This record gives sequence, C-alpha cells and structure tokens, in this order.
Amino acid sequence: MEGETSGWRRCSSCKKWIGFETLYWVCNVSTCNRKRTGLVFCTVSCWDAHLSSMNHRESWAVEKTSPDENAWRAEREAAANAPPRGSQPRQRLVRPAPAQTVPAPTPDAPREVLIVASRLKNYIQARSGMNTSERVLAPLSEIVRRVCDEAIRNAEREGRKTVLDRDVPDS
Repeated sequence: MEGETSGWRRCSSCKKWIGFETLYWVCNVSTCNRKRTGLVFCTVSCWDAHLSSMNHRESWAVEKTSPDENAWRAEREAAANAPPRGSQPRQRLVRPAPAQTVPAPTPDAPREVLIVASRLKNYIQARSGMNTSERVLAPLSEIVRRVCDEAIRNAEREGRKTVLDRDVPDS
C-alpha cells in the first residue's frame, strides 16, 4: 500500500505514532470525537495540552485501545470503496399530517402571560417615552397565542412537527 505508516495514527498533540493494539486517549467532549476531527492522544499529558486551546468547561480523557493492523487495513479499504459523500441524492422524509389539528385549550387551563413584562416596558419606554400598564400583558398574550396557533396549523399542513419562522403569519 502507498503511504506505509509506522503505526495506527499520529497523536494529535505531539505527532508521535500510536501503534496497533496500543492504549491511547480521546477527549470525552463530542466535538473532539467527531469523525472529521477525531483527536487522539498518546498520553494523558498530550490530551491535557489540547485543553488550553479548546476551552472545554468539563472534560476528561477516555482510555481506548487502537485496533490491530488487519482490522485497521480492512476499515481503510472499506472506506476507500464507499461511494463519495454526497453522491447519492438526499431523500426527504415527509410525515403524514396528524389526524387532529391544534387542540382547543380547555376553559379551565391556566392562561399564563407569554410576554416578558420588563422587555415590553423597556421597548415602549425607549420607543415613545410612555409607561406601560400591567393590564397590557394579558391581551398581548392572547394575540401571541392566536399567531402561534396559526403557525402550528401551517406547520401541520406541511407535515412537520417543528414550527419554523415561515409558518408565522405576516400580519
């Protein structure tokens, strides 16, 4: 094979070779373990060296064992024979619309205020210099509920379970 190596992979920190069937360490943080990132370290001190640049809040080194040479070669061969990423068209899954639309709120359900009072008051004060009554919050919450119900119906019509910005009516 071209590009013969002296081991399984190089340490992401010191660049020494990590041999086959040898202990190595990985970071427990998912962004360090992604297939494209794939950080591996020959010692815990090499793992520790990457922390200064990664700014992890809470992390630790996870001990692993590298594969044997035959398994590693078979894995590389399978990856080389796989179709290129993105060569197959993506399939869009369309969920059927649910049988029931937005359930009507029950009359005894608590009608919480949906508006953040301090933010609304700050906006009105900055925009007009006026004060805002607490009694404004309930009618504005009702308007927000009606707009949200319409957005939910629009998302259901599209067969989605996620309300997107395009589902919110313009006016």
